[in-house]
Amino acid sequence: MLDQYGRKIDYIRIAVTDRCNLRCRYCMPEEGIEQIGCKDILSYEEILRLCRLFVQLGITKIKLTGGEPLVRLGFCNLVREIKHLDGIEQVTITTNGVLLEKMAEPLIAAGVNGINVSLDTLQENAFAEITRRNELASVLAGINQLLLLNYTNIKINCVAMEEINGDQILALAQLAKTEAIAVRFIELMPIGFGTKYTSIPSDELMKRLQAAYGKLVPCKTKVGNGPARYFTLPGFKGKIGFIAALQHKFCQECNRVRLTANGFLKLCLQYNNGIDLKSILRSNVSDEALKKVIEKSIYQKPQEHHFSEADPDGTQDGRRMFQIGG
Repeated sequence: MLDQYGRKIDYIRIAVTDRCNLRCRYCMPEEGIEQIGCKDILSYEEILRLCRLFVQLGITKIKLTGGEPLVRLGFCNLVREIKHLDGIEQVTITTNGVLLEKMAEPLIAAGVNGINVSLDTLQENAFAEITRRNELASVLAGINQLLLLNYTNIKINCVAMEEINGDQILALAQLAKTEAIAVRFIELMPIGFGTKYTSIPSDELMKRLQAAYGKLVPCKTKVGNGPARYFTLPGFKGKIGFIAALQHKFCQECNRVRLTANGFLKLCLQYNNGIDLKSILRSNVSDEALKKVIEKSIYQKPQEHHFSEADPDGTQDGRRMFQIGG
């Protein structure tokens, strides 16, 4: 499936819920959120129907996100059902890891191809400050449980913010020294509460890491499905990745769209372009008609984001990250 600029769109991120058991400062207000009503969130049956159509249109890789996806009951069954669809190559998830210890085994049994764990610090006090919850031990136990089960397709996602964890980047990178996992540093996107903090550019992160650990050597083989650039460091078993959506814009290579928990097909992280698939789904439309709507919408995917510019025409999306699905 191609968009109007000839990009092959083969990857979708699907948020299965807007609920979360943490309250990260750059994502949610302290008091929580006005949650979407259960009837307004796509059912698993609706998600599976859309996934079947996405696959028929050329989507081969699906990332399941939230909010926090592991808080939704029956999530592992959803992973298993999507994995069984003809044409699906990969089903991966992004989680905060709080519930991962007890769900690691059923997730692996369901066939999950990769697990990304969001983790911005290894310091207990700093974790509680960032997330407003004392759950660092649970997250680390979840990662350890995956390793005990010999599951190594693990990526640690760290959003690098000068005020929050600028002094902890080196410690986080150390996670890739003793284990064959990937630690990825992500530039903070200026969305919602994230506008309050200072993103650390990937070039600056690379300088700090090289000063401490030696030369970053680019990986020769492709790692993962997205835009991350991966490197190795001397003596490290794992890899270090950088997702630099602001400093090194990669819109020309973008291969993804997003589906929010309430069924909005979102074409670009910044803009409100897209279509309400939930309403169409619930209008008894045929699969063929629904496929045409999806294909037409994705064809209109914007050429690029302009986060560094003003929004004179009001097309910037007002949703916050927990509403978008990351």
